[in-house]
Amino acid sequence: MTAILVPVASAFGMPLPSKYRVKGKGFSATTNSTSTPSSSPTTPSPLITSFSPAPALSSTPHSAASVSIDSVLSEATASLTSLPTSLEMASPDTTHRPASTTTSLSLDTRPSAAILSSAFSSPRSASPSRTIRETMRDSLDMRASPRSSMDGVTNTTNGGIVPSSRTSLDSGRTSMSSDWPVHPGEINTIAQLDTLPVGTEVTFRARIETQRPISKVLDFLLLRDQTHSVQGVLTQDAGNADFIAWVRKINSESLVQISGILKQPPEPVRSATHSGVEVIIESVHLVNLAQNLPFSNYKPPETLRNRMNARILDLRHPSNQALFRVRSMVSRIFRNTLEENGFVEINTPKLQPAATESGAAVFPVNYFGRRAFLAQSPQLAKQEAISADFGRVFEVGPVFRAENSNTHRHLTEYTGLDLEMSIDTDYHEVIEFIDIFLKEVFRTVYSSRELEVIRTRWPSGEFKWLEQTPVIPFWEGLQMLRDDGRDVPEEDLSTPDEIRLGQLVREKYNTDYYVLDKFPANARPFYTAKDPEDPKWTRSFDIFIRGQEICSGGQRIHNVDELRANIAAAGMTEDGMEDYLTAFELGAPPHAGAGLGLERIVAWMLELGDVRYASLFHRDPKSLPTKAPGLPHPEADTTKPHHADSPPPLEKLIANYGDATNTSWLDDRFQIWRHETGAAVGWVQKDKFAMITGDPLCDRSQYAKVIRDFIHYVTVDMRLTPFWMLVSFEVQKILAAEFRWRSLSCTEEQRVDADKHNSAQIDGLAAKARRVEREGVKIHEVKADEEFISRADPAIEEWKNARKGNKGKQVHLTEVRPWIDQEHRRYFAAEKDGKVMSMVVLAQLAPRHGWQVKWALDFPGAVNGAIEVLVSHALSNVTGKVTFGAGVSEKLTPGEHVGGIRAKFLSASYRSIVDSLGLRRKTSFRSKFGALGEEIYICYPKHGVGLRDLQNVIKFFTD
Repeated sequence: MTAILVPVASAFGMPLPSKYRVKGKGFSATTNSTSTPSSSPTTPSPLITSFSPAPALSSTPHSAASVSIDSVLSEATASLTSLPTSLEMASPDTTHRPASTTTSLSLDTRPSAAILSSAFSSPRSASPSRTIRETMRDSLDMRASPRSSMDGVTNTTNGGIVPSSRTSLDSGRTSMSSDWPVHPGEINTIAQLDTLPVGTEVTFRARIETQRPISKVLDFLLLRDQTHSVQGVLTQDAGNADFIAWVRKINSESLVQISGILKQPPEPVRSATHSGVEVIIESVHLVNLAQNLPFSNYKPPETLRNRMNARILDLRHPSNQALFRVRSMVSRIFRNTLEENGFVEINTPKLQPAATESGAAVFPVNYFGRRAFLAQSPQLAKQEAISADFGRVFEVGPVFRAENSNTHRHLTEYTGLDLEMSIDTDYHEVIEFIDIFLKEVFRTVYSSRELEVIRTRWPSGEFKWLEQTPVIPFWEGLQMLRDDGRDVPEEDLSTPDEIRLGQLVREKYNTDYYVLDKFPANARPFYTAKDPEDPKWTRSFDIFIRGQEICSGGQRIHNVDELRANIAAAGMTEDGMEDYLTAFELGAPPHAGAGLGLERIVAWMLELGDVRYASLFHRDPKSLPTKAPGLPHPEADTTKPHHADSPPPLEKLIANYGDATNTSWLDDRFQIWRHETGAAVGWVQKDKFAMITGDPLCDRSQYAKVIRDFIHYVTVDMRLTPFWMLVSFEVQKILAAEFRWRSLSCTEEQRVDADKHNSAQIDGLAAKARRVEREGVKIHEVKADEEFISRADPAIEEWKNARKGNKGKQVHLTEVRPWIDQEHRRYFAAEKDGKVMSMVVLAQLAPRHGWQVKWALDFPGAVNGAIEVLVSHALSNVTGKVTFGAGVSEKLTPGEHVGGIRAKFLSASYRSIVDSLGLRRKTSFRSKFGALGEEIYICYPKHGVGLRDLQNVIKFFTD
């Protein structure tokens, strides 16, 4: 085999470091075509994008051939530039190589230069004893051969020169291979690293959780594999400077394959779970790139909403990895416990012909034109199985509840752990089996490694349980609450009452786990057996963890006549329940059962705070949102092709995609940049800065591309520093993740829900409305015709002149030009004797944003309170969301890449600016109408904006 050492940087069109530059016409290498190929075929890994090799360079049999470096680079570059965007290649010409040749590229970071390495295999000489490890050792031997100069290295193992399987990735470079691993030995896991001796060469796959560049020559990578993490160390020398620069451009959460040497760190690595070992990285292969991350798993937890909206990313966090192992453990213990005690697992239908428990809490479905329902529980089917003499049954399966409850403890679909059994003497036999199951769960979970991982995100207190579980009668629990001073009715307990009772039980019995027995009959379903000693109570129970319910159960009625009487008493019909009643007509044995919620067990035991965290992909009343309303202007849809010379009008883009800030782009001072998709970005040049405001006007799926192209235009074509303001959470995440920009929030989009607007609830508004009426002021919607404009314009000019006389600067984003884009405006006026006293202009925004109170103008001489009454009238005439636009926040909140002294300085500066300019006045006015703040962000490049440059923001708003 002939191997030619080629500096990879040069092969990619990058300038060679001086140590690699070759004077003269090139260098020589010896080739030999009589080499024997490797004897074992290598199967490409299905997990990693692979390339078919390009044709080998020609070789002359039994003779030396001179190969210039120019020809090597030319052929290698040609193989790269011909790659299609899908990273796949057509079948190559195999004239000069075995039919089943595969290629491996390893970027070696040791002192010698990076090289191209080849590993060949031939199906003609395949040997069972030839392993992939041996095949890869050939590759390593070639790669590790002496490389003290740019002279060719003679190796007669294989023949041919293999071009690089490497393609450009933005400004970085990606190594992809069809032979894995590139180092000898099997692929390890991070979990195994502690068991290996220091000095071992290891290869493993992991995600880059974060990078910490310490200096130009030292970089730390925190590498994560499920619940395990280890620190990787990259050090720079003369041969790998470009490589380290490339690695630093790889986004967090990208999947990589690492090869390196285990080493004991100088001190324990606190950020890694494997703190006593680190990996000196020798090669990095990018398996798959992560893009457009909405948040970082390395930072403190995001809000519930943001985490659930990016659930895949959220689930990668080690605490979630551990959490769902615990969840799996709970269901496994449930199965094992019941199977060991003679229970049979069953699977019951989830489509039922009748609403079995309460008609208001079921999901109706169209069953081939007939009415059916999703099962609220497997209750009826479990009882039918008992009547069929199954004796003891259980099920783990989905449960559907159509309860419109948006609380921390309710889901519309959850996993039920159900059991049913015939009883010998008493329904407490069921409690005994549940008790065995739950105590085994407690013992297992609280001795597991996963618990400590979960507690890094969800700290939880000590969980106490007793060998003899307290079974407390309902009326005793009721009395404990009343003795505590709570006025509790004699019926089912409210959630706060349950939580308080849990605290009282812990104080009295020293346990977080207990049973509440014999519930009132009016709080139980129709099939629950009553207590024969007092029919006011039932033979039923609930089980609680930390004062919150996880289980309901009890004895069932097995007499068919009693069942029918209870069905009638509950106001239900027997339609659709014929099979159920037939089971009892055939003579069912006495039986009892229970249903537990898997999510609740996990959530309350571990103190997660919300059952949604314990559900892989939760379903609640707000899940499965309806599709966004159609675009008001379908012809201005940026996802459809547009001619470059006729992009959609800006006014229509605002109505399709815009928020309040975008409406200011219609002012003369804004320049509008247009994207090839028809998207738009508005910006103003201010000294060396391009001041951009608001999200791009396009479909949200296009944000990343449009932002990327616009920043290139501003920085490369215009040579300006971009400064992006008043953007959504989504846009600031793109800027932070892709461009490493800093972000902070000191402004809010102040919105109200017009559907909930009630003028009677606004303090003092009724009195002002009466005053306005007494003064003879007319409040109404007007048409902006020439006659009205002629009356309004003088009032507007008078208003402007009055504001010019005010002391200090006026803070604003937009000019007062109410008559532009009348197609998307609504006008409201307060008039007296033909004089316009106040005017409100609403601007149409994207359907998801509704309307903006674009201007609320209280002209000189207006009746006191007229503007508030007029704004209230305008809100009463629209539906959905209405925004007043951006207003100041109470405090500055650091966002991405802002912390420490910088954050403290900015916060202090912000407070002084807000106070000096009186920026809270607008916010105070808007709060009268119930406006709530939605954070919007200011974003800027890390090294392009100094602290003093932030004064340009104020200058931009005050000019």
